[in-house]
Amino acid sequence: MADPSSYRPKPGQIPDSPGVYKFRDEYGRVIYVGKAKSLRARLSSYFQDITNLHQRTATMVTTAASVEWTVVSTEVEALQLEYSWIKEFDPRFNVKYRDDKSYPSLAVTMNEEFPRVQVMRGPKRRGVRYFGPYAHAWAIRETVDLLLRVFPVRTCSAGVFKRSAQIGRPCLLGYIGKCSAPCVGRISAEDHRELAEEFSDFMAGHTGTYLRRLEQRMKDAAAAMEYEQAARLRDDLEALRRAMEKNAVVLADATDADLIAVAEDELEAAVQIFHVRGGRVRGQRGWVTDKVEAVDTAGLVEHALQQLYGDESGDAEQSGGSGGVPKEVLVPALPEPAEPLVQWLSHRRGSQVSLRVPQRGDKKDLMATVQRNAQQALALHKTKRASDLTTRSRALEEIAAALDLDTAPLRIECYDISHLQGDDVVASMVVFEDGLARKSEYRRFQIKSFAGQDDVRSMHEVISRRFRRYLQEKQRTSEWEEELPDDAGAVDGAETAGGTEAVDGADTPAAAGGPIDPDTGRPRKFAYPPQLVVVDGGQPQVAAARKALEELGIDDVAVCGLAKRLEEVWLPGEDDPVILPRTSEGLYLLQRVRDEAHRFAIAYQRSKRSKSMKAGALDTVPGLGETRRQALLKHFGSLKRLRAATVEEICQVPGIGRRTAETVAAALASAAPAAPAVNTATGEIIEDSDGTPLAAVPSDHRGKST
Repeated sequence: MADPSSYRPKPGQIPDSPGVYKFRDEYGRVIYVGKAKSLRARLSSYFQDITNLHQRTATMVTTAASVEWTVVSTEVEALQLEYSWIKEFDPRFNVKYRDDKSYPSLAVTMNEEFPRVQVMRGPKRRGVRYFGPYAHAWAIRETVDLLLRVFPVRTCSAGVFKRSAQIGRPCLLGYIGKCSAPCVGRISAEDHRELAEEFSDFMAGHTGTYLRRLEQRMKDAAAAMEYEQAARLRDDLEALRRAMEKNAVVLADATDADLIAVAEDELEAAVQIFHVRGGRVRGQRGWVTDKVEAVDTAGLVEHALQQLYGDESGDAEQSGGSGGVPKEVLVPALPEPAEPLVQWLSHRRGSQVSLRVPQRGDKKDLMATVQRNAQQALALHKTKRASDLTTRSRALEEIAAALDLDTAPLRIECYDISHLQGDDVVASMVVFEDGLARKSEYRRFQIKSFAGQDDVRSMHEVISRRFRRYLQEKQRTSEWEEELPDDAGAVDGAETAGGTEAVDGADTPAAAGGPIDPDTGRPRKFAYPPQLVVVDGGQPQVAAARKALEELGIDDVAVCGLAKRLEEVWLPGEDDPVILPRTSEGLYLLQRVRDEAHRFAIAYQRSKRSKSMKAGALDTVPGLGETRRQALLKHFGSLKRLRAATVEEICQVPGIGRRTAETVAAALASAAPAAPAVNTATGEIIEDSDGTPLAAVPSDHRGKST
């Protein structure tokens, strides 16, 4: 615990101007980012008598080891820079909202030749119009099902679309009138795009004109005694009205606005956002956060606005859905001062934005509804999550007491081994800091030093590789004076960048020097040691982990194992396990850490298994890379047709020369078609006889004993 006076800036050193400041810990990590109208006044408040500070602020300043600042010209620039730094450094003491679920949106892919209507999650893509987010995917599908009767836009995947075009027959939706079947040429690309634009305009709230036009067409058909056509138009009108009833009018003046409400207690806060477009609620989403810094309702609103609109640009009308920045943003409390925030929002929208607290009328009533949703979300979150700040602190203290640790293990790393009957042996490393998952620091390993099934030996290799990298980082910064043992868990190639992979398979480059990048302040891979290493298993796995640490000369990291059978906690060299009460928060945290490592290991093992199952005959052709393999399969449609093609036909594929074509033809001719692979547990065909994969094996078995 640092003394704030040890890094307090000298008098007169801090400028009296707007700016953004960063507190760093002893390792150089950014732990807090803030902005101020006057840097001198704001930073001075952190270095007063520590007993006068809020408890969370006191924890932050005693954790920090240095402070630095950047001067800007306006408060609007400070707001933008603060948002950028919070997004980049992910400081542990800043309020960070996280979605309490992954919200789906209705998307229209206007960037395709034949636009498609589909449910979509994740980041927004260029050229796609979004509507929502919705609370449930089934709500989107119900709405789309009603609208397809009037706007028969394509909804099928690229594979189904291509298959229908090849066989000359549309899918079922084309036969029942809920798709205009552009795949078989029933409608031109231009007419289908116009249909998709009409669908998007209707979803965006431009309903009145279209309904009146449809109603007039119905009357004209009835007057012309075309009663079947009139009946179809009548049913279309009814379907559209039912779809509109799902988004009832809440603001009579057809307002475009976002309403933000906050429900909070001493430890956490929940934020609910209603997106109102054309007077109707077009989307809803919610966030929850730990109140890790001393912040009031106005401060929570400011953080929510930064996260909500930080990556948005343009107005809500241009976005076509609930995206963009609307004309009005209604909040429960205004930050002080509010003018910089208004200017920032107006800059992102491109025109003036009204930021205010509703005082009367429909908008105040709707804000009360949003507030009730926020309160219900917080109550539900509390019942579902047993890891609030107090509970996490108690869990860490219980673990420290049970394992006889000097301090609470603020950083816990857990390791698990996964394989399928000795094949594709992999390992996972998950990280929990302050009792919460730190997914950006998860790592995955391939076992390299041997083949076959040996969980104990695998655990020794993984621990050795992880902490060898840590010691190498310390040697680069001259924090570790001793020489590394030459044979301490050494594995050929295990310490290279290919030996580990970051989460989601994104390789992290090897460190260029020091645990902290001096330019970004972000930690390098394997730069920080944990206070506690947890392994999935019993005495043998714990002994292997402890041996690996001892061989590297590391004696300040505690080790324990959690065995699944009786949830026993094993310590190195102990004949009897530590038994934690079933109601213990410490045991619950260890179980969560172990289960997360288990999940992450299985996910990696399945991905490797899936890749190996999808390997086909083209993979063995020398000099043929992934791009040209895909080009060949796309051109011929299947491996079976490619095998039947002549050398001249193969040469017609762009990028394939005659020599390559001859090599491909010879390789396929020598490889006899394999029999279909079948999942023996379910009887499901994994791939057809020409080697084209159809499905992966749905199996949770990994052939591992504990």
